[in-house]
Amino acid sequence: MSTNRDKKTKEKTKKSIKERALGLNAKTRDIIHSWMFLGPSVFGVSVFFILPFLVVVYYSVIKSPLNPEFVFLENFQNVMGNSAFKIAVKNTVDFSIVAVPLAVVLSLGLALMLEAKIPLKSQFRTFFLSPMMVPVASVVLIWQVLFHNNGVLNEILLFFEMEKIDWLKSEWALGVIVVLYLWKNLGYNMILFMSSLANIPKELLEAADVEGSSAFYKFFAIKLRYLSPTVLFVTILSMINSFKVFREIYLLTGEYPVERLYMLQHFMNNTFASLDYQKLSAAAVLMAIVMVVIIALLFKIEDAFGKDVEG
Repeated sequence: MSTNRDKKTKEKTKKSIKERALGLNAKTRDIIHSWMFLGPSVFGVSVFFILPFLVVVYYSVIKSPLNPEFVFLENFQNVMGNSAFKIAVKNTVDFSIVAVPLAVVLSLGLALMLEAKIPLKSQFRTFFLSPMMVPVASVVLIWQVLFHNNGVLNEILLFFEMEKIDWLKSEWALGVIVVLYLWKNLGYNMILFMSSLANIPKELLEAADVEGSSAFYKFFAIKLRYLSPTVLFVTILSMINSFKVFREIYLLTGEYPVERLYMLQHFMNNTFASLDYQKLSAAAVLMAIVMVVIIALLFKIEDAFGKDVEG
């Protein structure tokens, strides 16, 4: 009896060891397969994003690429004391404060309008999406035709016996760029909101209708809560696109526009052209820190506002 019991115990032990070995091998295979898929992406992000940013951080704390003397915060102090940098930061902040909220609110309003039963819905959607298909150079050409000193708008002003306005060199310059930014970006944001609106549970809206809830209540108590992740994404995307508006301003006004249109990208571009890499790197690191802080705050706000509807 004891011999049979010993044999069974040995067999169970062997089986257990075998199963653990097989389990370990399966786990190892899963890890290897995972890294085979993730490896190229991790390598690409490391080489083309993380490594260059570390180089920028290194340049920001040395005297110059030719004189790698460690100066710590000296470059940051020089940048923050630079008058051109101050003007660029002020103009960029002013533009973003106006353009980003407008891009979010107007695109959400358009999505709600197109969700309703209105005539010519397809034509409206096509109209707002068409700027996405237009190259930047063509967009700039359209704006030059409209806002040039001898452009269409000034011809209209002359027709009504009003004085011409040099739009891109006046106090209206920033407003012109805001309109250009909105015209270019509203369509894509609108599609994102329309997609999110379509995913809101219909039974919640039907229950609200049965209880006699107003449209105002349904929007703020139901729709906006389910839209909070999309609002966060659209806000971040709009912030990124607000920095990209440099392309249009550069093509419209050149390297040195009027002071009101001198953005951070102009400062970066001109600093790069003068080979002042340590100043450029310090400005880039400062901008990255500010963006990370703003995005972290946006994530915190979205988490507090929309966590009760997750899942």
